[in-house]
Amino acid sequence: MAGRIPRSFIDDLLVRVDIVDLVDSYVPLKKSGSSYVARCPFHTEKTPSFAVTRNKQLYHCFGCGAGGNAISFLMDYSHLNFVEAVEDLADFVGVEVPRDASFGPVKKNNTAEVLLLLEQVTGFYMDQLRDNLVAKVAVDYFKARGLSGEVAREFQLGYAPASKGSLSQKFNTQQLVDAGLAIANEDGSVYERFRGRVIFPIRDRRGRVLGFGGRVLDDSMPKYLNSPETVVFHKGREVYGLYELLAKNSKPERIIVVEGYMDVIALAQFGLGYAVATLGTATSKEHLELLFRFSSEIVLCFDGDKAGIAASWRAVEAALPCLKDGRQVRIMQLPAGNDPDDLIRNNGLPAFERQIEAATSLSEFFFERLKQGLNLKDMEGRASLASKAKTYIGKIPSGVFQDLMLDRLKELSRIDKLDFFENPTTLKSQRHKQKQADTKLSPVRIAISLLLQNPNLIEILEKKKIDWQYLDLPGVSLLQTIVEIIESNPNINLPSLVEFFRGREEESYIGIMMNHDFFISGDEVKDEFSGAIDRLITQGHEIRLDKLIAKERVSGLSEHERKELIDMLANRK
Repeated sequence: MAGRIPRSFIDDLLVRVDIVDLVDSYVPLKKSGSSYVARCPFHTEKTPSFAVTRNKQLYHCFGCGAGGNAISFLMDYSHLNFVEAVEDLADFVGVEVPRDASFGPVKKNNTAEVLLLLEQVTGFYMDQLRDNLVAKVAVDYFKARGLSGEVAREFQLGYAPASKGSLSQKFNTQQLVDAGLAIANEDGSVYERFRGRVIFPIRDRRGRVLGFGGRVLDDSMPKYLNSPETVVFHKGREVYGLYELLAKNSKPERIIVVEGYMDVIALAQFGLGYAVATLGTATSKEHLELLFRFSSEIVLCFDGDKAGIAASWRAVEAALPCLKDGRQVRIMQLPAGNDPDDLIRNNGLPAFERQIEAATSLSEFFFERLKQGLNLKDMEGRASLASKAKTYIGKIPSGVFQDLMLDRLKELSRIDKLDFFENPTTLKSQRHKQKQADTKLSPVRIAISLLLQNPNLIEILEKKKIDWQYLDLPGVSLLQTIVEIIESNPNINLPSLVEFFRGREEESYIGIMMNHDFFISGDEVKDEFSGAIDRLITQGHEIRLDKLIAKERVSGLSEHERKELIDMLANRK
């Protein structure tokens, strides 16, 4: 389907679903007081700290901090993007996902129709592979590569006949064009994209076929051919073999990235089921972020020749912005002229996995690459290294790993001046101070937390006389945004309110505040909220008063401002 999912549908969906029923279908829950608990599915623990609350329609883990609404749970648990999670949630409650055509033209063939066609074509290609008269050359190719029938079925391998019109005789030609399986000529005829090739269906992490890769069985060029970009297939966002990997282990210890389809399949044949391949493109940040959803360790396994080393370096560059603390990337360079298929076939699985364990760390590979051609005994060489490395290290998210990379660079360059690297000491100090400040519940933080958890408190707020322009305090703009959302959506609940902040800068903060427990109930909530707003208003008055007094001393006040100052002083408690 084309078009954006209307927010009204998302809000209605979150009202329809019971998050307890949803989570319980994935993680068995047990009743505990007013909540339902389980061991957290997002981190390893012995004692249950994962709680699902029916009245709030939220989940929260007190161990790792994971939390959110029903959509968030599906995104985190099933590793889906937002649209996929909404579609799954709609399936769970038995409703169809509408699309708002005002946000874009509706395609003649929508996503569901294209996906259905691709599934049917996959079955057709698989059937062709079983026909010994048609596909003997393809069967001989797979046998020569040592593939078993079991692996061929697991990866749904197929064969596209060399004859013309094999697909167009069975399927609608316009749909074939829309799915990237045929090319329309100017005279109205169509030319099928894959002919005389063994076929590798490309499936997303949900198992849906998005496109195909095809390999010729002679010396024709191009040797490999992929589906073009379509309404469902974007090769820069997908990797080959991920569905098969997750079917075996949804939380692999590591994922190894290799160069081609046959590398993935050959490794799986020999018992290594955690390999994926990019689809004829360089390993990108998008690829790595996708893989980091499932594992904290990624190993790049490319040829050890000049092209393979260059590919490894490009992948390392792409990885730098992804390296949050707890993630790691390692590089396994193969001997020139060898591929994973050769190595595992000749040396066996244990030897191959030992090579994986011995793979070079990203930091070692990074500095060895930058040191090439530099004489670090000379001041100029060390300065050049520092200059080169600074830009790259600056792309790494702030944290322990970035600090360690800076320490290593200081060691190699013998430059101790931290200001040269944008003064990380100062930055760490600022982060520490911010964490300390976040532990204090100011009136605005109390107001935000209670209003998120109880949108009906807006009635109390509307009775207060708040002049927002004078509340020049941290967090007030966010509080005002929440107020505006509730006023525009009078019947909004907490899950829908939280949804407004998905993907926004405030999302993580909202996640924290919506789960803060004040250990109060009933009228105490109203009293606490009312008191916080009163203190906030008082703070605003004091700030305004200070500004007026300061202005009077410096440049004098207008008649209106002078009257305002007198009134404020007269009413000051």
